[in-house]
Amino acid sequence: MLQVIDPAVIGGGAAVALFAGIIAFLILGRRLGERALKRAGEISGNIGSLETAVFALMGLLIAFTFSGAAQRFDQRRAMVVDEANAIGTAWLRVDLVPAPAQPAIRDSMRAYVDARIATYRKLPDVEAARGEIARAQKLQTQIWQQSVAAARLPEAKPAAEMLLMPALNQMFDIASSRIAATQIHPHHAIFGMLMGLALAAALLAGYQSAANRTSDWVHKLSFATIISLTVYVILDLEYPRLGWIRLDSIDEMLVMVRAGMQ
Repeated sequence: MLQVIDPAVIGGGAAVALFAGIIAFLILGRRLGERALKRAGEISGNIGSLETAVFALMGLLIAFTFSGAAQRFDQRRAMVVDEANAIGTAWLRVDLVPAPAQPAIRDSMRAYVDARIATYRKLPDVEAARGEIARAQKLQTQIWQQSVAAARLPEAKPAAEMLLMPALNQMFDIASSRIAATQIHPHHAIFGMLMGLALAAALLAGYQSAANRTSDWVHKLSFATIISLTVYVILDLEYPRLGWIRLDSIDEMLVMVRAGMQ
């Protein structure tokens, strides 16, 4: 089942919070560096090595999370095409069962596709999407029972059951795979570690900047903006039904299939 996730937390909220945190840690780091300068008269050379290591680790984690999010985004788009193809195939194979049994199966399939389209249109309203998932699952049972009965009628073609039932099974399986795909994400600890590293890098960068008499706000704001925007894009790719990056355009494949179900 779909999980309840606040879209504001996933997208813009997380980016804004990270931006503010980076600025705060840059300022905190500078103040800590200024205190160290007053005590020792210089900034320890070991801080530079630690800063380099933290930035390198943060860059590596950004690369992995971005790559994984983009890959899962592409997989979800491909699943929409697979489901559209599976529905189209099953719809055509209904022709194999006796003509009197076809209208009931086709009516159920139309209602099923409507439920599948509505499931993703209603996101990020997760409760409404759950209702559509439940409706689609009931229709799966209904379609299956109707098809089994039709394929076993005396006047049914021998190939009806052999060809129609596997097509329906594929149609139902891809629906389950798409639901599961909405739940496949890196553990929240990965995103927490990424943001923690960004704050640690900001703290160390601010500490190092204490050696300069003037505070470079262009540098601070640029660093905070770049990192927070990068994290925002990663989260939007990872949760494409909740933010600005969406799968709505590829969902039109199902709409086109439904339009052809006359």
